[in-house]
Amino acid sequence: MSARLHDMSPVVDMTRRRAVGPARSAHPVYLDHLPPCNQACPAGEDIQGWLSLAQAGKFREAWEHLVRDNPLPAVHGRVCYHPCESGCNRGELDTVVGIHAVERFLGDKATEEGWTIPVAGSSGKRVLIVGAGPSGLSAAYHLARLGHAVEIHDAGPLPGGMLHFGIPAYRLPRNVLMQEIQRIEAMGVKIVLNHKVEDILAEKKAGGFDAAFVAIGAQAAKHIDIPARDAAHVISAVNLLHDVSAGAAPRLGRRVVIYGAGNTAMDAARTAKRLGAEEALIVFFSDRSHMQAHAFEAEEALSEGVKIRWLSSIRDIGDTDIKVELMALDEKGVPQPTGRFETLQADAVILAVGQQSESRFLANVPGIEVEPDGTVRVGDDMMTGAEGIFAGGDMIPGNRTVTTAVGHGKKAARHIDGWLRHAAYAAPAKHPGISFADLHLPIYSDAVPSRQNEIPPALREGFAEVTAGLNEREALHEARRCLSCGNCYECDNCLAACPEDAIIKLGPTKGYRVDMTLCIGCAACFEQCPCHAIDMVPERI
Repeated sequence: MSARLHDMSPVVDMTRRRAVGPARSAHPVYLDHLPPCNQACPAGEDIQGWLSLAQAGKFREAWEHLVRDNPLPAVHGRVCYHPCESGCNRGELDTVVGIHAVERFLGDKATEEGWTIPVAGSSGKRVLIVGAGPSGLSAAYHLARLGHAVEIHDAGPLPGGMLHFGIPAYRLPRNVLMQEIQRIEAMGVKIVLNHKVEDILAEKKAGGFDAAFVAIGAQAAKHIDIPARDAAHVISAVNLLHDVSAGAAPRLGRRVVIYGAGNTAMDAARTAKRLGAEEALIVFFSDRSHMQAHAFEAEEALSEGVKIRWLSSIRDIGDTDIKVELMALDEKGVPQPTGRFETLQADAVILAVGQQSESRFLANVPGIEVEPDGTVRVGDDMMTGAEGIFAGGDMIPGNRTVTTAVGHGKKAARHIDGWLRHAAYAAPAKHPGISFADLHLPIYSDAVPSRQNEIPPALREGFAEVTAGLNEREALHEARRCLSCGNCYECDNCLAACPEDAIIKLGPTKGYRVDMTLCIGCAACFEQCPCHAIDMVPERI
């Protein structure tokens, strides 16, 4: 047994708080905190809430709790960068809870079981959504749940936006995406494809829509000024991923150079390898510490044989070669040219230098402000300067991730609903946060996390999914690793610790009550609450 677990019954020092005496100076109060996982989720999920249901084996209830905020759990369990896990307090003990893996399990189980989502009675209002990407789908889903008739118009041949045409199938199988979209359609949401909206006001009027939400994403590649004597073999990463998803993969040749070091660059490089490239080389003008890609994305690319050349900037693209200038970091960590050049062989060059939104069609709408980079200004209520026209997702300033876009869709839906009902939506106040230092964990045990199995790089075939999900036993175990930071889970520690029997249990899921006629303010309950769901409040004098 390890040293830290040697004493399984730690003694509480009753004198430390100066609480015991002839008169009670403080008394316990049960309260709720905002756990770091919830606080970090861009989609606003009550992660701790659905994890608590999952750890009890109530999987359908957990899924229903989850989709109150996010209609695409099977998608997010695969493609979200899970910032919730970065803040997980469990990481201070052993390893963080695999939240995304449990979310994926619930999403997949919902599809297998055919679980459906109820909608409210009709409000009589119609809402137009432009764009069937994650933000548009999220807004449509939440508006439908609120009883509004929703119609999505999208320029593409298939719904999903960048989920379908920007994320490779080895990360997000297309059947998984389409199954979750079909659940949204089953709620009554109508999706009109191959329909590009060029005049939002005319479209809104023709369809008799009461409001509109524009979420066309950022699917246009940014321009980069690099001399190219033969641009026939230069392609943007956005177009490459789109063409591959559309079944029109280009021929890249044996040696492919990818310029950029974001997550899209990693996807482009891994895609190039799957298309037959013997060498996929990422070229980046700075060093590894300044790359935009998440570390695990880079590690996965390297494991598949992708190579990365740091501190190199492309200056010229020739027929079969490219000229790169070597860079050096100055004292501020900014890359500077050195005047030294090298030549690299390349059959194709993929530019992965960012995307922007094609939102110019909105510039002619009175009140809407479109920035030079294609982003659109919106207020705190997600409404543009044009009454009744809202915008979100990648076309407004902010983090460009799937989860952020889904969060925008939910937020916009609530404000649109409020605007339609002439009752402005006000977000509820948040509870205070809770850190690891606030927890009381004198007794705990290490719990080895459930690992998602990955197909070894040598055995991966084509664009088949590379990561397997958890089974029911593993998902249950992983959910139970949650510490329930800041919120009572009825462990009965307070009940057992009270020397005066002042803690009264109210029954399952109902919590506890303090009998103030018996409480002496000793703080034993506070000291024994592992998740800090109790605080000591000074007595009023």
